[in-house]
Amino acid sequence: MKSIKNHLSLVIALVSILFSVQILLISERSISAYKEKLAHDYSLVVVAQKKLNTAEIRKENSIIAQVTQLSPDNVIQRLNTGMSQKNIALLKLTLPKFYNIKLKYYPSSSEIDILTKKLLRKPFITKVENFSNTHDLTYKLLLLFKKVITIFSVSMLIVTMLLIFKELKIWQFKHNERMNIMGLFGAPLWMRSAILFRLSIVDALIATVVSFLLFTMIASDDWIHEQFDSIGITVKIFDPFSDLMILTAIAIVVSIVLSLLIILGHKEEV
Repeated sequence: MKSIKNHLSLVIALVSILFSVQILLISERSISAYKEKLAHDYSLVVVAQKKLNTAEIRKENSIIAQVTQLSPDNVIQRLNTGMSQKNIALLKLTLPKFYNIKLKYYPSSSEIDILTKKLLRKPFITKVENFSNTHDLTYKLLLLFKKVITIFSVSMLIVTMLLIFKELKIWQFKHNERMNIMGLFGAPLWMRSAILFRLSIVDALIATVVSFLLFTMIASDDWIHEQFDSIGITVKIFDPFSDLMILTAIAIVVSIVLSLLIILGHKEEV
């Protein structure tokens, strides 16, 4: 019964670590997907006195994905109060050129400032509207969300590792006499600690299986997908191949490292 309790404690602690890691992966994917959506929706408006060489503009600014000239017809329709076609044609010639600039990805505030300044250096560009207030607010919210999730996951990881370390230490104390006797008979350190390694690795594999089942169930939940659909993004909750490999590696590495720390800190009783 005590053996099952020890296993259960380690498995629950390892599952907590894997859960925090997977949440961190999901949040990273969510932010990346949302930034892609924002990049698709976000654009700058440039006002120029003459027609721009769009190829040259894109070449000078690697962040720019597409430059599209906006038609002045909508503006002219608002101003049209019975003007003749000749006056309308003349007005088209005198109106400044408006361009919509799409970016390859959602940029940081500093990148927007740099791009705006580079565009305004062109003598024929008179104004660049980058909607900085809205952009800065959205970007800061993304950074805040990412930092909060990261701090939460790292804190949970540290606390849980300390709990695992304590559980393994307790197990070592229970088998201290057996390990000392094996040491008196000349058994090497790795052989005396083989059971501890076996315990930690087995529990790591059990925790990985539990995490796999847990996140497979979460990933199939329609409610979660509906929440992502409501903000217009698609996120891979759990990849049964790459994510499983990451979780397995983390569980085994954490278990082995903590076991090694305990073994190296073990003092023989004379």
